[in-house]
Formats: sequence, structure tokens, C-alpha cells
Amino acid sequence: MAGHDAWSTLLERRGSEGEWETIANVHNVSGPGLEREEYDVTTHSSPGQWEEIIFGIKRTGEVECEVYFDSEQHLHVIREDFAGSEPNDYRMSFPDGGSWEFSAGLTGCEFDFPHDGPMEASMTFKLSGPPSFMDEETS
Repeated sequence: MAGHDAWSTLLERRGSEGEWETIANVHNVSGPGLEREEYDVTTHSSPGQWEEIIFGIKRTGEVECEVYFDSEQHLHVIREDFAGSEPNDYRMSFPDGGSWEFSAGLTGCEFDFPHDGPMEASMTFKLSGPPSFMDEETS
């Protein structure tokens, strides 16, 4: 099969008791991006004049989510995560049973209150440390 339906993908946050709490009304979620630094170590004696590369620091990207904003369900997450200096634990759960767990901090939040549509918020989370990728068998 060429693709899978993303419906029922969840973005969750670890609560104070250690349980996973779903961030409500998410209608779009993307990320995290992953990058790796590369260093050119080509020399005058590199075989066949081909470049030689070594790999260095692994960099995490961001998770962005768009929600239909509900102050009762979202303000506590925004207040706690934006005010805190330590990252929180998050999990993105996929319809096939796999998931990504990561620590992140809320680095941005934008609100949209149009006169002709639903209230929305866009939240950006920056990862700290490595994400854990789990498939259905390791979850």
C-alpha cells in the first residue's frame, strides 16, 4: 500500500501522575524533523578524488500542531509549558500502533479568532534530546 490514513493520530502530554493526556482537538500535527551535521574530511590522498564525510551532532527539529482552540482544554498546557524552564514528555501515537516519545518545550503559540470560522491555536514544541521511536511490537 502506498500510504496510510493519518486519522486518529494523537499528540499526548505526560501528566503529573505519569499518565498520558491527549491534547484535545488537534487537526494537524507535523514533525519532528531530524538532521545530522556532516563534516568533509576529504584529503589530497582520498581514493579516486572522492569526497569523504564523517557525521557529527544529531539535531532535533520541532513538532507543530494546530488545534481548534478551547480555553478549558488548552490554556493549562500553554501556561505550564511556556512558563516552565524544563521540557515535558510528549508522545505522538499513530493509527498503526507505533509512537514517537520525546521531551520538548513550548517555544511558540499563536491564536486565530476569525469572525467566520473556529477559534484556533498553533503550538510549536522544540525537542530536547533524542526521540524514542517505537513500533507496535516495542510499545
